[in-house]
Amino acid sequence: MADVPKLEQGCASPLELFNSIAAQGERVRALKAGKALKDEIDSAVQMLLSLKMSYKAAVGEDYKADCPPGNPAPRGDGGPDATEAGEDFVDPWTVQTSSAKGIDYDKLIVRFGSSKIDKELINRIERATGQRPHRFLRRGVFFSHRDMNQVLDAYENKKPFYLYTGRGPSSEAMHLGHLIPFIFTKWLQDVFNVPLVIQMTDDEKYLWKDLTLDQAYGYAVENAKDIIACGFDINKTFIFSDLEYMGASPSFYKNVVKIQKHVTFNQAKGIFGFTDSDCIGKISFPAIQAAPSFSNSFPQIFQDKTDVQCLIPCAIDQDPYFRMTRDVAPRIGYPKPALLHSTFFPALQGAQTKMSASDPNSSIFLTDTAKQIKTKVNKHAFSGGRDTVEEHRQFGGNCDVDVSFMYLTFFLEDDDKLEQIRKDYSSGAMLTGELKKALIEVLQPLIAEHQARRKEVTDEIVKEFMTPRKLSYDFQ
Repeated sequence: MADVPKLEQGCASPLELFNSIAAQGERVRALKAGKALKDEIDSAVQMLLSLKMSYKAAVGEDYKADCPPGNPAPRGDGGPDATEAGEDFVDPWTVQTSSAKGIDYDKLIVRFGSSKIDKELINRIERATGQRPHRFLRRGVFFSHRDMNQVLDAYENKKPFYLYTGRGPSSEAMHLGHLIPFIFTKWLQDVFNVPLVIQMTDDEKYLWKDLTLDQAYGYAVENAKDIIACGFDINKTFIFSDLEYMGASPSFYKNVVKIQKHVTFNQAKGIFGFTDSDCIGKISFPAIQAAPSFSNSFPQIFQDKTDVQCLIPCAIDQDPYFRMTRDVAPRIGYPKPALLHSTFFPALQGAQTKMSASDPNSSIFLTDTAKQIKTKVNKHAFSGGRDTVEEHRQFGGNCDVDVSFMYLTFFLEDDDKLEQIRKDYSSGAMLTGELKKALIEVLQPLIAEHQARRKEVTDEIVKEFMTPRKLSYDFQ
């Protein structure tokens, strides 16, 4: 029975119940195949029925093996079409909504079974760090969490934790949206003074995209330069390519194999929507993204310690990986990783989709010139303004759907100035052209400064960040 998580069914999340049903179903099949005693089989079947009843009570519908909670249907079966029924669709590869305001994040919290980052938690972070909360916390850019209070408990008791985030390097140039988790992770590293590991999933991109192994690794190194340019402390940060590190680290690979043993194919299909035509590399990949959540995957940093808590800042579309990880962790003797989830950075064309690195006009790239930034914002940024100046002056603009205003909430540091812009635009005192001008004046220096910092990142610096080594943090 070791493979079935022992859940208190009343407080288990729908996903945990879903995974438990899959695991218990496997157990019933194994008992029948092994011609076990009738009493033992009956007991296992009763447990399966009980889990299914708990699932129906929690989700409101019967358990279906290929339809996990939170995903309307597996991806291979037209999952994203769920938006036609007014439902948002979110998984690690697809984000769709029919609303111009973007994803309904309150609904997503309920579906994913996470917790809202409320004022109380933000105040607690401020007390623990002695620093003003980052604008991403103040403005709800990071809006959801799992076990952040547990991390703060440990920190206040002088127990260590570490940060883990990552990047899937699918192209040479990164865009503004890719910076969000790294800007916030750098702040977390600074205020908590903790080590950080950054996973470059070049193996994932090789499996999912039409890339060679050399291309995928090359993108990982180029993207690492942009990440380093965010200002991470070289003495406390290890960046690694999966293609390079996994072959050189037995401890990391052992954790990958442990995780793989505790996730069935049924569960992987349920969580990620894999189909029978997906290559086996894709099916086994989630264990590789899960492994950095456990401290002994990095013996050069943590020696053989297995109890150092991990905190993962990421966009909420990555949550399925870590729901799986949190389900497996106690079964292999490790602490569950904690998470901080961010909203999606909207495409210039509007908040219905994520930005795409493959569509140059959907994004502001970190390589764009001042002129390109100005042209893209003026030409492509979706406006919440009215059709005529007269109407706009009379009725005002809609900040909820205006992409230029959304971008300012991410990048304009001054809360008072942002609130003034919101009032002026909503009342009609500020026109769309003026709002776009305000955004351009924020983005041009931000990108130019990033480009200047990136120029300073030499191949030697990248190599140093990517060399497995002890980080300057004392875990005694």
